[in-house]
Amino acid sequence: MVLDGKTIVLTRQENESSEFISYLKSKNAIPFALPTIKIIKKNKISETLINSIIDYDPDFSVFMSVKAVKLLFSEAVDISKYHQLQLAIANTIVVAVGPKTKNALEHENIKVSYMPKRYSSVGIGEIFTKINAYNKKIIIPRSSASTPFLSSLLTKIGLHVQENYIYDTISFHDRKPWINFYKLFMNDKIDGIIFTSSSSVKSFFEIILSYCTHDIVVNKLHRIKIVAIGPTTSYELIKFNIKNITSKYYTIDGAIETMFNIL
Repeated sequence: MVLDGKTIVLTRQENESSEFISYLKSKNAIPFALPTIKIIKKNKISETLINSIIDYDPDFSVFMSVKAVKLLFSEAVDISKYHQLQLAIANTIVVAVGPKTKNALEHENIKVSYMPKRYSSVGIGEIFTKINAYNKKIIIPRSSASTPFLSSLLTKIGLHVQENYIYDTISFHDRKPWINFYKLFMNDKIDGIIFTSSSSVKSFFEIILSYCTHDIVVNKLHRIKIVAIGPTTSYELIKFNIKNITSKYYTIDGAIETMFNIL
């Protein structure tokens, strides 16, 4: 088989990578979950979003990740607050970036009205262009590390955008997996790396450069198949002089399929 014995790295923590690990094991590959970032939830995010929706009165809410959905509803443990959050979001027209985010919202009994064919910021822009939402208001609960691309794109289309930053991402150096990764990396035992976000690229380099020089890292990475989950992640890799292939579908499943094809 194509992946027999090949070691494929995903820049996520192991507890977030169960599907990735199971799939690669089924293909006789060796999966390696490498943590690069840690999520830090901001305070009172569900209450803040409820108040923002009341004050801003958006026409649409856009969810760009499963993480945002889970963080918001996990905080609303009080049944009254849960229903307030549910009702506030349901009073907007809800857009989900992809099927997993859509499923997470529907799990909380939130109707999703739109999901793009391309699971990305560009796909979100295509939806709003198609439905002619000029001058409408949009609220986006997301990470403070998000790039301004989506906001700029929607503003250019003629929409009013408010981003609610509900969590931060920080570089996360979990020493044990990183030492194991570094040994494999230096001995040319890594066949592929899937980078899952632009933040994971930045953190990867921040951490790996504490082990060795930039020239060594770049030289080693040029021998490895590198897949970026989307164009923003790809661009971040290019800034570090790393050649990569962007996944056709901007999901973990799509990135794994891309890695499978190029190997």
